[in-house]
Amino acid sequence: MAVHKAQSRIEERFRKTVGDNPNVRNAYYLVHSDRLGIHLSMAEGRTGGSPANPGQRYLIASISKLFTSVLTSMLIEENRLDYEDTLAKYVDADLLKGLHRYKGNEYSNEIRIKHLLGHTSGLHDFFEDKPKQGKPMLELIQDEPDRLWPPREVVEWSKAHLEPHFPPGAGFHYSDTGYHLLGLIIEQALGKPLHEAFDQYLFRPLGMKHTSLHLYSEPEEDNGYPLADVYIGDNRVTDHQSLSVDYAGGAIVSTSEDLLIFMKALAKHELISKQRFEAMQVWSKFQVGIDYGYGLVRFKPIPLLLPKRYQVWGNFGSTGSFLFYQAELDLYLIGSFNQLRSTGKALRMMFKTIDIVSRHGKR
Repeated sequence: MAVHKAQSRIEERFRKTVGDNPNVRNAYYLVHSDRLGIHLSMAEGRTGGSPANPGQRYLIASISKLFTSVLTSMLIEENRLDYEDTLAKYVDADLLKGLHRYKGNEYSNEIRIKHLLGHTSGLHDFFEDKPKQGKPMLELIQDEPDRLWPPREVVEWSKAHLEPHFPPGAGFHYSDTGYHLLGLIIEQALGKPLHEAFDQYLFRPLGMKHTSLHLYSEPEEDNGYPLADVYIGDNRVTDHQSLSVDYAGGAIVSTSEDLLIFMKALAKHELISKQRFEAMQVWSKFQVGIDYGYGLVRFKPIPLLLPKRYQVWGNFGSTGSFLFYQAELDLYLIGSFNQLRSTGKALRMMFKTIDIVSRHGKR
């Protein structure tokens, strides 16, 4: 009875959250706990002219970074890569030249894989940093919807328009540019495109049949639902070719159920060893109460502000996407609001779910 009550409260909260936010056109939410016998997969709003469906695929945005970091760790376990490897070992001199020039010094040859994974390289962020001149990337995505952005071209644009922030290892600055470079490193190490690497190591072995790299590959199976609409403000960008600007740091498309498969496998150390997973936990301060490791985000307790029950790990994206695990409750929290700058709304809903389960969900 308590579990049934918790599920009803969670569903009511989800639908109210979406209904109270007119800028959120569609949203997806999966709540799961084997231990507590909870499984809810919900959708609200409309997309593609039809009611949203829980089985729809959606862009997971920067949750993709967790996939890239796990794949990197798998290649490290195979001795194909090493955290201490320099970028210069895998990237050609032309792309490397001038990539990280800070206060008159060239640091490009000092960037290591560990720096890229943990956002400590000092490199710019093509997605959020303000360019020296011209339009920022967010405007280009909307103003030039038919433009294709190969990964190398994105890095070249970043070199030409953005400035590094500090020498490698000397601080923390979130960098989508760095994750583009990780994608190129993986391709060089395996001699195949990134989307094939994801298929080989993650999507197909896990049975993630509805997951792919947007604009680079197709899922193993078409579940018959259109890709969920995603918005930048009032601008629907779902069909924009310019979303090709996303890559290793943000281009994965998946379903809530597929993401649950991935997260369970990661939490149970079925993808990488416990020791390797712990090696990803090299934490830097991201925001108050939030640390960032190697593609991994954790919320940590803050007295009077962030209770201990909110300790979760996973990752989230700028479109209101989130993928987290709360170990004490064996609780997986997965979904997306598909609206840029809706992350706060999504996380508050996630924490409210933890409150509900803590009070009503225990058997």
